[in-house]
Amino acid sequence: MKGMFVNYSKSSADSVNLKFIGKLALVLGVLFFLTYFFFYIAMESVIHHRAEVIVPDIKGKSSIEALRLISENNLALKIKGFEFNDAVPIGTVLRQAPGAGITVREHKIVRVIFSQGGESVFTPNLIGLPLRNAELLLRQRMLVLGEVSEAYSLKAEKGTVLSQDPKQETSVSKNAMVQIVVSAGIPPSGIILMPDFKQKKVDEVYKWASDNDFTVIVTEDPASLFPNGTVLEQSPLADIIVSDKTEITLTVSGRKIATNPDEEYLIHYEISQGGAQRHIRIVAIGQDGEKEVFNGLRDPGTKLDLTVPYEGIEKVRIFVNGIMVEERRLN
Repeated sequence: MKGMFVNYSKSSADSVNLKFIGKLALVLGVLFFLTYFFFYIAMESVIHHRAEVIVPDIKGKSSIEALRLISENNLALKIKGFEFNDAVPIGTVLRQAPGAGITVREHKIVRVIFSQGGESVFTPNLIGLPLRNAELLLRQRMLVLGEVSEAYSLKAEKGTVLSQDPKQETSVSKNAMVQIVVSAGIPPSGIILMPDFKQKKVDEVYKWASDNDFTVIVTEDPASLFPNGTVLEQSPLADIIVSDKTEITLTVSGRKIATNPDEEYLIHYEISQGGAQRHIRIVAIGQDGEKEVFNGLRDPGTKLDLTVPYEGIEKVRIFVNGIMVEERRLN
């Protein structure tokens, strides 16, 4: 009997607990519903007490003017995106939603699309390319070949691009025109062009000047990392017509020759075979910043051997056609 009495008491307690939990859940449910109901009524009251306004027409307005009109009507503005449009200045509203003239409540968000102006592209590097290849490359970049003029050249074959306007990597609008100058080949007898002596030994300049009765003025740059006697800058530039009255000036590397080979780092770089000439630029980076070691056009398969002092140099970077292809740390 005692065991039966214990079982009955436990069952009664469980029943009481279930009833209590049920009542508690009911009370909480009612409270939740009442809270939600009064909150909803309050919010509806607030919203409906907001004044109605008419959405202003901000299409074609500048960002500042659009924001002013939106603020004056107690509305909010949100940028939904940007689109290229050649006919609409950059920063101008292209579209809006809701549209102009629609009646809305105050603080309504007006979403807008702004113009980014004409679509911009970067001009490619055309120098050194045959005219036909240059025109194809311009089409690929959505640009147009403009005026083509000719100039005599000692360093470029006939029909090769010598210069361009705008220069490479200039931001321009799509369908912009690019003017180029192509080589007309070697000049006829009686016309003397200034050779390209940059990155070459100054002895070559002296010989050419002697053969053509020119006087050369030389200035040395002792801070240069180019090998001693290398031409760094020249005036006039290559392919400029010169005469006996032309003053020729050079800046030449005055770097001291190292007595101990272990004090210098040898930079060896081989240009891959095939294709056209490549623009090679080599820079040394150290405590004093960036210093140029080499900068010039070289044919496929060319081997470059240069040296830089270990002292003060941390790394060397090699660029081909403006793109860094290798970085070497010296220590």
